[in-house]
Amino acid sequence: MASSGFSPAAPPIFNGEGYHIWVVKMKTYLQALDLWEVVNLDVELVPLRVNPTVAQIRQHADERTKRHKAMSCIQNCVLDVIFTRIMACETPKQAWNKLKEEFQGIERTRQQQLLNLRRDFENLKMEEETVKQYSDRIMVVVNSIRLLGEQFSEVRIVEKMISTLPERYEAKISSLKDSKDLTSISLTELINALYAQEQRRASRLEEHQKGAFQAKTKSSSSSFAYKGKMTLRDKPKSDAPRRRDQPCRHCKRHGHPEANCWFRPNVQCQYGPC
Repeated sequence: MASSGFSPAAPPIFNGEGYHIWVVKMKTYLQALDLWEVVNLDVELVPLRVNPTVAQIRQHADERTKRHKAMSCIQNCVLDVIFTRIMACETPKQAWNKLKEEFQGIERTRQQQLLNLRRDFENLKMEEETVKQYSDRIMVVVNSIRLLGEQFSEVRIVEKMISTLPERYEAKISSLKDSKDLTSISLTELINALYAQEQRRASRLEEHQKGAFQAKTKSSSSSFAYKGKMTLRDKPKSDAPRRRDQPCRHCKRHGHPEANCWFRPNVQCQYGPC
């Protein structure tokens, strides 16, 4: 019996999509209310015998109430557009099977879906992504297969991951083979081991890039400082002192520019012609 102190969460509402997920949630919800057997077994309610006892009357009333509760749960856990498809069903089992037939499909459709999902699983390969991202992609396909009722072992998932990992993980896989039996390793343990390797590789790459950047920055700073010093030291001196040291071509003397020389041919006295 359901615990009197337990109050299940709001029931899952089926909108026509994701039927396989809704079925799992709905089954758990009905089990929490102790109503799943009423839906699954659909035992016909036996009429009361003549002169029934109080216990028999109470049991008969409880069974009838459970059927109504289960029917109410199914009807209220679907949208109105879907409710119209099961409104003519008289028992919760009929309503449940009606939804299953329409949204899961007949056996031939189910087998075709399984065939497509198995093909998707076999074609999965790791791309430019992390181990966790790859494992998530695998589990999406695996869970879809399981929802269609097919058993899918964890060993098979582990084998799939190991066989499709890129070459950069070979050293880690070899190390795991030497230390453990890979047929008994869990998927979580495998992912954690590979994820740890990814973290170490990413850390080393980050340190290498940081060191290269610092070296480049230091080299650029040194080059800039060197060029600055060379510019100041090797800056060409003015030509004025050099011209002042040269002798005047008019008087052959030093210490004055040629333009001010009194012996230049075109010199004129400031007081006029002498």
